[in-house]
Amino acid sequence: MLDDDEGVRDRLVRAASSVTAQVRQALRARIVLAAADGLTNGSIARELGISVNTVRKWRGRFAAGGLQGLLDAQRSGRPRTYGSEVRVAIVAAATSAPPHPESTWSHRTIAAQVAGTVFAKISASQTGRILADLDLKPHRVRGWLTRRDSPDFWERVADVCSLYRNPPEGAVVLSIDEKTAIAARSRRHPGVPAAPGRDVREEFEYRRHGTASIVAAMDIRTGEVLSEPIVRNNAVTFTAFLARLDAVIEPGKEIHVVLDNGSSHTAKHTRKWFQAHPRWRVHFTPPHASWLNQVELFFSALTRRVLRHGDFSSRDDLIDKMDHYVITHNEKAKPYHWTYDGTPLKTS
Repeated sequence: MLDDDEGVRDRLVRAASSVTAQVRQALRARIVLAAADGLTNGSIARELGISVNTVRKWRGRFAAGGLQGLLDAQRSGRPRTYGSEVRVAIVAAATSAPPHPESTWSHRTIAAQVAGTVFAKISASQTGRILADLDLKPHRVRGWLTRRDSPDFWERVADVCSLYRNPPEGAVVLSIDEKTAIAARSRRHPGVPAAPGRDVREEFEYRRHGTASIVAAMDIRTGEVLSEPIVRNNAVTFTAFLARLDAVIEPGKEIHVVLDNGSSHTAKHTRKWFQAHPRWRVHFTPPHASWLNQVELFFSALTRRVLRHGDFSSRDDLIDKMDHYVITHNEKAKPYHWTYDGTPLKTS
């Protein structure tokens, strides 16, 4: 139908993109446009975050009635109690900052704001229904990062990945980072082990016994890890760790190290240390891309296997269990093999 009438398609595109189009009509237009592009019902539902039944409904209505089929049908029941002025006031409140000192809106505070703006008393539940009708969720907050790629983002990525795939012959390649503020917690009551038809049970209440931090270096050729506890996460502590590594690595060997952009790694004191030790070659990951540092894979495994569900009677107990995990890990260590979408990262 869309191929036969380009005017209909143009009107749909305008309805989908116009900032003044109502939310529901814009969504229905997007459904029809996506269907015209050959997407399946399931793909459209995933892309727009709606149910497959909703996609089927509006595709069917458009096939039967064209653009008119996308309009709301006449409904039975009493007319709207609240007119467009109230609905606009609700949208204005939900899309603005909440009253000081609150940080998020609730349906009740929006209703109070509307009552003070247009002098229309409205319940919190009715406010919620209007917001749901407009697909506005001011009570839900999702964190995000305003990404600002450094000019050399892709050059740094290529450098780090090339180092992993083709490490220099005879050189030592290390991935180093800190894991800080690891909580030593003990649960007030012992857990209950798994049983047929029953998951492991853990007590929610716990006692705090302080925190511990570690610095770790992983050899990317072997997967072996050297770690030690640290009291402060600063440049002096970091360079002292580097100095101990430098002392045990065979003299004359070139050392390549992958680091993120943490303050202890980029501090003036650390830069001076690297200048005084020219056999160390530093490869920095791009900003906000510390996941390129392979030691993070080890930290992830440590968290899953030891920390997340662990029970630690003291800070020393926490450090002892982490040390024991590192020793056990090194007994059967293997290099990590990265994959992308299930495909191994190959050397060529």
